[in-house]
Amino acid sequence: MSQVVGRDDLLLVTLDTLRFDVAVELAEAGRLPNLAAHLPGGRWEERHAPGSFTYASHQAMFAGFLPTPAARGPHPRLFAARFEGSESTADRTYVFDAPDLVSGLADAGYRTVCIGGVGFFNKRGALGSVLPGMFQESHWEPEFGVASPTSFEAQVARAERVVAELPAGQRLFLFVNVPSLHQPNWFHLPGATRESGDSRATHAAALEYVDRHIGRLFAAASSRRRCFTIVCSDHGTAYGDDGWTGHRLGHESVWTVPYAHFFLEPGAHR
Repeated sequence: MSQVVGRDDLLLVTLDTLRFDVAVELAEAGRLPNLAAHLPGGRWEERHAPGSFTYASHQAMFAGFLPTPAARGPHPRLFAARFEGSESTADRTYVFDAPDLVSGLADAGYRTVCIGGVGFFNKRGALGSVLPGMFQESHWEPEFGVASPTSFEAQVARAERVVAELPAGQRLFLFVNVPSLHQPNWFHLPGATRESGDSRATHAAALEYVDRHIGRLFAAASSRRRCFTIVCSDHGTAYGDDGWTGHRLGHESVWTVPYAHFFLEPGAHR
């Protein structure tokens, strides 16, 4: 990353609330053709989330603490704030002298842009303004929110406009928080009803919906130059697992998340 930053554009996509097991099942079944084409070896990496709900997890990720590999470490990080005694900062780590990664990339000359999704990015109050307030430019509208069946399509359209309006030489750090997996997601499964509610099946259908449109996001992000891309979940959620429901709790379905990073080559996605 110490060589990537300053050379390539950067894209961080958080598939908010996506469970690891559902992501793996769909990839193995061939139900995520657009995502699987970019996953190293066609597989998601199993990692542990830095938080059990959106706000905590994104605060950590924006400080450089991405989901941690689910294996014995230490695990060198891609990004890290400069501080003494860090055991996860290596020679290849991009080290920034700022309180958060977003500011660090802005200091390095990047245009930092947030396209929000769930309520912690809606800027409708003080709490919903903290995370998007880290960015030089942030976007949210009701069409991007959890209640919209076409939220990701609307977000992608905004991303396309953001990229098109940038000067050719301007490096970009684009962050997209995808709300489609978050409840309510029942409307992504044909035949499901509000009364039947959300389930693993509707969660899976929401991921398939995202996969159908993510190629456009990848095409926009890599339209100007090579783009280093991270796609991950910020936390999972429980659908009655061992009697647990929801997130902001300490269950495996919440702490275990899918992760991948890869390069998008310019002009390779249309």
